[in-house]
Amino acid sequence: MSETPVIETFPTVDAWAEAIAARLAETLGAAVRDKDSAVFAGPGGTTPAPVYRRLAATDLDWARIAVTLVDERYVPETSPESNARLIRDVLLQDKAAAARFIPLYTPEVTVDRAAIVAAHALADAGGRFDAVLLGMGEDGHICSMFPDSPTLKTLLTPTLKPTVLGVPHGRDGAAPTIERLSINLPYLMSAGRVILGLKGAAKRRVFEEQAKGDPKIQPIAALIAANVPLEVLWTEEG
Repeated sequence: MSETPVIETFPTVDAWAEAIAARLAETLGAAVRDKDSAVFAGPGGTTPAPVYRRLAATDLDWARIAVTLVDERYVPETSPESNARLIRDVLLQDKAAAARFIPLYTPEVTVDRAAIVAAHALADAGGRFDAVLLGMGEDGHICSMFPDSPTLKTLLTPTLKPTVLGVPHGRDGAAPTIERLSINLPYLMSAGRVILGLKGAAKRRVFEEQAKGDPKIQPIAALIAANVPLEVLWTEEG
C-alpha cells in the first residue's frame, strides 16, 4: 500500500514559493551537473507565478535547461488562455531567459495531432522530466486530468509509455471548457522530483479527500498508488 505524502505547511505564500523554488533549483542544478542537461515541466495559471519569479532569478546554467508545460489549452500563445504565455512572461525572464522552451501547442489540424507533435518533441528532449511542479484544481484535477473526461482513464493508466494526449472539452458544462493537451501519469512516475503546490484551506481538504479515492479515476489517488516521488507543500494563505 502506497503512503499518502505528509503535507508540509508554510505560514505565508512567500515562504511557500521560496521553498518550492529552492527545491526545484536544487534538482535542476544537480541534473545539469550529472548529465549536462535538465528538463523542467510546470503548470500555467496564477498559482505558480511567485514560484516562477523566484526560479527565474536563480543562478543555474539555464542554457542547458529545457522548460515545458504539464498541460496546455489548445490555443495559440497570443490567447490570454495560453499557459505558454504565462511561462514566457513570468518564468523565462531574468536569468531563465536563456532556457529553451518546448511548447505543447502547435497549430495542427486537430488537438490529437498536436499531442503527437508535442510527444515527439518531449521524447527528443530525453523523454523524462528532472523536476515537475503541479497545481490542483478544486475538482481535484491535475495537469488536464479532469473528472469524468473520456481521456481520464487513459491519462491515468500507469503501464503506458510517457506521452502527451489531446483532451476534448467537457460535455454539458463539464470541465474543461476548451480542448487541451496533457502529459500522462507515466511522465510523473518517471520524473526525478514532483512537487504539488497547494494554497488555501479548500485545496487542502480536496487533496486529503482525493488521496483516499480510486486511482483509476482520481488523479491524486493515482499519483500516490503509482509511487510518484511526490512532495506536497501547502500554505493556508491563498
